[in-house]
Amino acid sequence: MAPLPAQEAQPTRRRRPCILSFTAARDRCLRRRFLSAGLRPFSIRLPSAAGPGTTVHVWAPPRPGRRAVLLLHGFGASATWQWAPYLPKLIAAGLDPIVPDLLFFGASSSPAPDRSEIFQARTVKSAMDAMGVRRFAVVGVSYGGFVAYRMAAMYPEAVERTVLVCAGVCLEESDLSKGLFPVSDVGEAAKLLIPRRPAEVRRLVRLTFVRPPPIMPSCFLKDYINVLGSDHIQEKTELLHTLINDRKISDLPKIRQPTLIMWGEKDQVFPMELAHRLERHVVPLI
Repeated sequence: MAPLPAQEAQPTRRRRPCILSFTAARDRCLRRRFLSAGLRPFSIRLPSAAGPGTTVHVWAPPRPGRRAVLLLHGFGASATWQWAPYLPKLIAAGLDPIVPDLLFFGASSSPAPDRSEIFQARTVKSAMDAMGVRRFAVVGVSYGGFVAYRMAAMYPEAVERTVLVCAGVCLEESDLSKGLFPVSDVGEAAKLLIPRRPAEVRRLVRLTFVRPPPIMPSCFLKDYINVLGSDHIQEKTELLHTLINDRKISDLPKIRQPTLIMWGEKDQVFPMELAHRLERHVVPLI
């Protein structure tokens, strides 16, 4: 399973940006920051029982040789938008960042019908195996934290330690109807996290930023939706439904790796109650 050049990845359904696109320009800038940090983009095609196979797009050093840290993004645009600001300090600390796009984000995709975080975890682990990376730490933000947690539970021999950032792993479906979240059902959650109109982007920004921009022009928000928010909408919606439907803490395995939990006190998407649940659920270190 040798890595393939990035340009051979399966095409996404993203719309072509206009010539004067702030979002496309920002995306190019972030890619240059990854390149200047010594990371290179490539795609790994994994065998699949459905269709031509699963493709995982990854940014990584050409020859990872130091301590590897796997960085998993949240329910946003792609890995580059999540992790670009943190690369220099991670590299200066002697770490090799490995930064994949999760399935149906960025340039990663799959014909398989499975939408669970278990399938995401299995896919990322297969990509790590294809690169020859056998042991690593994993950092997951928000949705990426769900995948990171599953990887730690499923592959304790590979995952050395975990960092979970604002990851509502211990939520239950009943929490929505009980008023713990700013949405009351899965459908409303999908509208919030997969915005398709400027007004929906504004609502998401105001919920996820402590100090949201006072002015958010519709032209910029439409451009963002067009460039980064128009691909794999159905698959992302299915990811959310699979993540939340029938979810119970009692079904969640415990992990035993050293785990750091990081949370924002004013987090409105995943409130602090979920941080305390997660702290109680992780096996304490003795």
